[in-house]
Amino acid sequence: MAKLKEEYSCALLLSMDLVGGKWKMRILWHIIHGDNRFSLLQKAMDDISEKMLTTQLRELESTGILNRKVIQEKPLNVQYALSDEHSKLGDVINALCDFSKDYGEKNGIVVHE
Repeated sequence: MAKLKEEYSCALLLSMDLVGGKWKMRILWHIIHGDNRFSLLQKAMDDISEKMLTTQLRELESTGILNRKVIQEKPLNVQYALSDEHSKLGDVINALCDFSKDYGEKNGIVVHE
């Protein structure tokens, strides 16, 4: 699980521990934009392994960033959502995505959604 320190010398270091790495921001972006089930995330991010997706979702859940809701139906359905407490993170991720698109456009870098 996410190994958070008791103290950080910079707020951005905590942010990087919470949502940094190759997968977490991509996972959050997909969840924010409607891919809220494990199978939808797998389809949307076909370059992530099942084990890595599971690990990253568990870390995001353990830090309270994501809520996991089990819907008792057949087949079992699990849905993920950004927690209300941390909903501003969605705005940050969308703003970072917009920044990246603008930067790419201005610098001749192709950025796919």
